[in-house]
Amino acid sequence: MGFENIVACKPVGSGEGVFEAVNPSTGEKIPGQFQIADSALIDSALKAAKEACQLLKNIGGANKAEFLRAVADEIAAQTSNLVEIAMAESGLPQARLQGEVNRTTGQLRMFADLVAEGSWVNAVIDTAQPDRVPLPKPDIRKLLMPLGPVVVFGASNFPLAFSVAGGDTASAFAAGCPVIVKVHPAHPGTSALVGEAICKAALSTGMPQGIFSMLYDAGYTIGEQLVKHPETKAVAFTGSYNGGMALIKLAQQRHDLIPVFTEMGSINPVVFLPEALKSRPQELANKYAGSIALGAGQFCTNPGLMLAVQSPGLDQFVDTISEAVKATPSATMLTGGIWQNFQKLSEASIAEEAVSVIAQSTNINQNNINQAASVVLKVSGKDFLNNPKLQQEVFGPLSILVVAENAEQLEKIVETLHGQLTVTVMAEKAELSAYRSLLDKLNNIAGRLILNGVPTGVEVCAAMQHGGPFPATSDSRYTSVGTSAIYRFARPVAWQDWEDSLLPKELQDANPLNIWRLVNNQWTK
Repeated sequence: MGFENIVACKPVGSGEGVFEAVNPSTGEKIPGQFQIADSALIDSALKAAKEACQLLKNIGGANKAEFLRAVADEIAAQTSNLVEIAMAESGLPQARLQGEVNRTTGQLRMFADLVAEGSWVNAVIDTAQPDRVPLPKPDIRKLLMPLGPVVVFGASNFPLAFSVAGGDTASAFAAGCPVIVKVHPAHPGTSALVGEAICKAALSTGMPQGIFSMLYDAGYTIGEQLVKHPETKAVAFTGSYNGGMALIKLAQQRHDLIPVFTEMGSINPVVFLPEALKSRPQELANKYAGSIALGAGQFCTNPGLMLAVQSPGLDQFVDTISEAVKATPSATMLTGGIWQNFQKLSEASIAEEAVSVIAQSTNINQNNINQAASVVLKVSGKDFLNNPKLQQEVFGPLSILVVAENAEQLEKIVETLHGQLTVTVMAEKAELSAYRSLLDKLNNIAGRLILNGVPTGVEVCAAMQHGGPFPATSDSRYTSVGTSAIYRFARPVAWQDWEDSLLPKELQDANPLNIWRLVNNQWTK
């Protein structure tokens, strides 16, 4: 599939096989139609990606870095256009989308720096010992190689940073893998501009033509074909639990199993310890009222569960968060379908036995549709323990406060929780030592533990872990944010007794990169 086949934001006719984007705040269709991919186009894209694989294996870190930086530059050059169309397609505010452009270009450049330096391949040279008895030891050398074509599913809640040129695509490119993006139907115009930027960068830097393809679909039709295609070697997905599990099950039906890296959401529990509530209840309440409502609650790290032991400080916290939530403005959700699902799930949560409403926002924008109002609920620790439904993620600005009778019950509650992307502890430093058992249990379920912060907001850096035990993600050993995301799309390969000149350059004796060598059973660099 050549770059000329990338569908841009332009009319392509009418009737079956095309769709249009919808402005979620008005319900109006946005000009521009997009052609839905068919089986032939899918097959063409995967075959082109297969042909690109061999070239990408040997293209070198410097060339990959040049390509990634060129993609970042092309996207940056389209910033104003991208922000404008993304605002119309997502309902997200200008400042948020400007930040997303910066995050997208920043992580592309971050991966460029990583592959230019080169040591990410984890090269190991284990030298021969021909005189070893009773048997000689062979020369064995190992490094990471790209998996092959990667299918990336664009996410609904990040039209840039987790979409066409987002972290999954950037890390797959960095690993040396071609990428086929299944565009999210909520923001096709935004995706078209980013796709064109990638194509321009690929052409200007001499990348093989099959390095990138982008396919449109108004729903889920082509997803199954992409996952099951024999040339697909890995899948990356950010979205709902049901969507992620559907992809995993599809991959399990293949003749050859492939990794499916899914981020499927999280309720991101926040534990408020007594001394913190005693010393700063109003501050914590206002902070978390804002975090719950941020981005209409449409973050995978939204704090959907708050845990605390009954105390006077908690009573002040509840009074303050009630007033703050009532005054919080409503916000447009990403799509009408997402808004309807939020309404359904929030109403179901309110209707659960023993659940009470602390507050709901009354500050509703009547001029726009699909408006999400913040909701904070309360339930006792005993009733929470007896109702597993209350652990269900509600995608939107809703959080449940669970009030435990004592510290022992608080630990029991934590023991029932499933895997999470984040766990947050709000505490005074002096009280942390008294809760070591609780902290150890929190560590068991979290990908990232936060102290005295909010989970919304994910720093893109080398140390970030954005992934957690199931069902937060399908494989807690990996992250979808930060430089370590590259390891999802690479596999170790060992060479035994090969001539130096025939080895990958990272494994050749003269290579200057940081490489570990095992010489006479001693590790050296």
